[in-house]
Amino acid sequence: MNDILVAEGLSKEYPLPDGSLSVFKDLNFSMAQGELVAIMGVSGVGKTTLLNLFGALDRPNNGKVFIEGEDIFSKSEQELAEIRNHSIGFIFQFYHLLPEFTSVENVSFPLLIRGVDKKEALAKALEKLEEVSLKDKAALKPAQLSGGEQQRIAIARALVNEPRILLADEPTGNLDWKTGLKILELIQDLHRKKGLSSIFVTHNEKVARFCQRAYLMENGELKLLPSL
Repeated sequence: MNDILVAEGLSKEYPLPDGSLSVFKDLNFSMAQGELVAIMGVSGVGKTTLLNLFGALDRPNNGKVFIEGEDIFSKSEQELAEIRNHSIGFIFQFYHLLPEFTSVENVSFPLLIRGVDKKEALAKALEKLEEVSLKDKAALKPAQLSGGEQQRIAIARALVNEPRILLADEPTGNLDWKTGLKILELIQDLHRKKGLSSIFVTHNEKVARFCQRAYLMENGELKLLPSL
């Protein structure tokens, strides 16, 4: 298997009034095509910061991230936006659905941003809603949906552009375990069916057990864990 995502010598720090806060330094990571990987660690250790770098939502102070062999941080901001829209799907703990729009409209937005015709975008969004078993909720707004349903809508939105990489930041963190388990099973199933390469960021060992490999982020380092 070829590595679809590689990080080399990543460093990230934030300025403070009396110096700077180093989150991690010279961090390396690789993920093979088709893998499902967990990054674990306590709150505040830098897991989300790392995921944001993998997803081109932020830039490192030093180091490189390669997606399918391309050095993404050598790109312009417009090119980075295209990489995020075309190649990467994002799932967050808090669903970030737009409250004034329906489920199908929320799912269609990445396509509309890409320039797809509205009629075509809505049709594709309906297909994705069917994949997460929520086609019957297409006309409902987020406030009319349960937390689990909102996360399913967010999953459909993350996958509507057919990305190669899926990045999930505490995807069950806002749900009870029974609902969260259904969400994990759905993501795992879609990961397999679509040949995705996926990363879960989590503090929960139960979530990490769904993954093929798990790392612990601690003291600015990633440590490969034995099988969970």
